[in-house]
Amino acid sequence: MEHGIVAYAAYVPRHRLAHEELGGELGVRGGGGRRVIASYDEDSTTMAVEAARAAAGNGAAAPGAIYFATTTPPYLDKTNAAAIHAALDLGHDGFAVDVAGSARSAVGASRAAAATGGLVVMADMVTGLPGSGDERDGADGAAAFLFGPADEAAVEFLASASATAEFLDRWRLPEEIASHRWEERFGLEMYTPLIRDAVSRALGDAGLERTDHVIVSSSNPRAAAAAGKQLGAAPGADGLGYVGAADLGLRLAAVLDAAHPGETILNVSATDGCDAAVLRVTDRIANARGGAPVAEQLEGGREVTYATYLSWRGLLEREPPRRPDPERPAGPPAARAEAWKFAFVGSRCRKCGQVHVPPRRVCVGCGAVDEMDRAPLADRPGTVATYTVDRLAFSPSPPMIDVVVDFDGGGRYTLEVTDAAPEEIEIGTRLELTFRRLYTTGGIHNYFWKVRPI
Repeated sequence: MEHGIVAYAAYVPRHRLAHEELGGELGVRGGGGRRVIASYDEDSTTMAVEAARAAAGNGAAAPGAIYFATTTPPYLDKTNAAAIHAALDLGHDGFAVDVAGSARSAVGASRAAAATGGLVVMADMVTGLPGSGDERDGADGAAAFLFGPADEAAVEFLASASATAEFLDRWRLPEEIASHRWEERFGLEMYTPLIRDAVSRALGDAGLERTDHVIVSSSNPRAAAAAGKQLGAAPGADGLGYVGAADLGLRLAAVLDAAHPGETILNVSATDGCDAAVLRVTDRIANARGGAPVAEQLEGGREVTYATYLSWRGLLEREPPRRPDPERPAGPPAARAEAWKFAFVGSRCRKCGQVHVPPRRVCVGCGAVDEMDRAPLADRPGTVATYTVDRLAFSPSPPMIDVVVDFDGGGRYTLEVTDAAPEEIEIGTRLELTFRRLYTTGGIHNYFWKVRPI
């Protein structure tokens, strides 16, 4: 392959559902641990944006292509990767495409990026019916990998091999929220020889008998456990469950967080077959990670109740506020304000330096007309100037917290707070922007930016 990984990043949502809470509500043994869950205002696209921002903003060149892998695309008949492209403020140049449908799409997207260069983003939300293994052991999250010239790579590809077989192990119809799973022993029986074959060929082509690290990702838990034991895989990141199309990427990111130059990695993905790849870490790895390490993101977190989780997932319908539903976002104004709505780009007056959020033609400071430069603010933190807590506004997770934010370097705007309780916000609180879904109505997701405590 001509390209290697030059930058990477992972995104782990901040909310957690304790297994003890889960077991207590269902009257079963919950055990210890917690599962990672996305907030009510997150989906695969918003999480992909967070990972992509960290990876693409790590001092590397802008990606010429974006490949988005997921099994839970927020839209069908519309390219979800286009929103990621817009949120990265890439203008209208370049290529963006969804590679969706199965967890194996992560491998397909990665191979496309490795062959052509570009950014592969993997994001998913694993939802199980109450009492299911997916509900307890699933997880939500995203990972992003930027591919560039091999001589600039932090991770090189040495060899790969694949095997494919058609059998029922995990499946879901388009209108269903949760997957079906066949009895796990059958999946173990089918996957074991496929994994053995692909791994043997990949290691042989790389000229290795073993590697320093082994990663095993599979939609079948028993197959993953058995292969991991046989291949000598170390335990995965503590607290990280199965993340669908993002599982392989998050596990690779966790290993890269601790890998040293010269070490080799065997990457095994068993979904509807097996894909094995042998990677080697270079001396550029120290500067390749964007954002916080996976282990650090898994620590802490905001615990929610089981009822809250069910409500966020649409499995428990709660009484909405007695207020009019929000209006459906209109296409023409959203398109005209693309840079502002998706990339949070304001304007800065050339005459006096005043920053306008949203962008303006006429400066409020000196009155200059059409004397503006673009002012990207998505990566700029800010401070709470004042705030209000609204317990009557329309929100899937009341109360709504609105804050007036003064951004570092200029600019002031009112935004909604996410991932925080009212008692965590006060005047002077430091905040960062995060790409979220304000609401969905009329079949349209209204994406915009919110803030959360740093």
